[in-house]
Amino acid sequence: MRFANPAFLILSLLVPIAGLWWTFLRARREKALAKLTLKVPKSSVSGLQTACIVIGLFLSLFAAARPQWGKSMEKMTTRARNVVIAIDVSRSMLAEDVRPNRLERAKADVADLIDSLAGDRCALVAFRRTGVVVCPLTTDHGYLRSALERMSPESAPRGETDLGSAIRAALGALDPAADDHNAIILISDGGDLRGEALKNAESARKRGIPIFTVGIGDPKRGATIPAEDGRGVQKFDGKPVTVKLEETALKAIAEASKGRYVPLATAGTAETTLGAIYRRFLRQVALAEQNEEESRLGERYQIFLVPGLILLLVGAALSKGRFVSSVRRLPTPDSTSLG
Repeated sequence: MRFANPAFLILSLLVPIAGLWWTFLRARREKALAKLTLKVPKSSVSGLQTACIVIGLFLSLFAAARPQWGKSMEKMTTRARNVVIAIDVSRSMLAEDVRPNRLERAKADVADLIDSLAGDRCALVAFRRTGVVVCPLTTDHGYLRSALERMSPESAPRGETDLGSAIRAALGALDPAADDHNAIILISDGGDLRGEALKNAESARKRGIPIFTVGIGDPKRGATIPAEDGRGVQKFDGKPVTVKLEETALKAIAEASKGRYVPLATAGTAETTLGAIYRRFLRQVALAEQNEEESRLGERYQIFLVPGLILLLVGAALSKGRFVSSVRRLPTPDSTSLG
């Protein structure tokens, strides 16, 4: 058994204690009056009435605690979009032309985006040489955030960035039966169009799935990449390797899939945050209705509430009856004494 409102359970347990204490005090008072040979006034509250009120109040508060046990299946209808967020985790994403670096900035913006997703289902894909689904479609945004925090260059196999594999993994994470309600956000510092990037983008278009590509980094000056051993920067032929944001491929993928390309500005202005992208573009993706059955603990408060209310009504009726009886027993003034 579980209680949804345990505070009321504590209150319900106090009721019989209070009832017993009140009964004890009344009995002690009557006993004290009897010792003084005084006439004990007849109480207007009977033992039956007290029991009805105490038990009724106890059961009502116990019901308010919402006791739950057993299993019950509830049908739930939800309206949501399906969004896959593919994040480039290659080493070039460790460049620090945005703070703290491209990858961490992307993760921070995705974390903010999750707040805008409301009831939408979301999946995460990490990609380098191939794409890896690190979190399947879910409405559990807490689990989604945990998967996002763990993303690093080790989340996908090493190799040159393959945008085509990222799109393929994202498409695989989506339900084909709900393509009108699906969308992909691809965050990267770019790459070339080798492999099947455009082919997969066109496949997404045929399925009605727009790809919103987000470029991150400086397209003009670029930045160096920290060395793998953490000392200095990565070099080639003794010279520091500089990586720039390469927008051409990202723009081509967005165009081929009828999506949009948006550069994520280094200043993080309101127009270039992922939340703004969601508000401007993703909200146009239709919502899908999904009927699901969810197993929950059954609500059993009715078992206690109904008898509790009946006992309270009986207690109130007994109180009224005793009051009427006491009024009838009052002496009436003699008409002769009035003259």
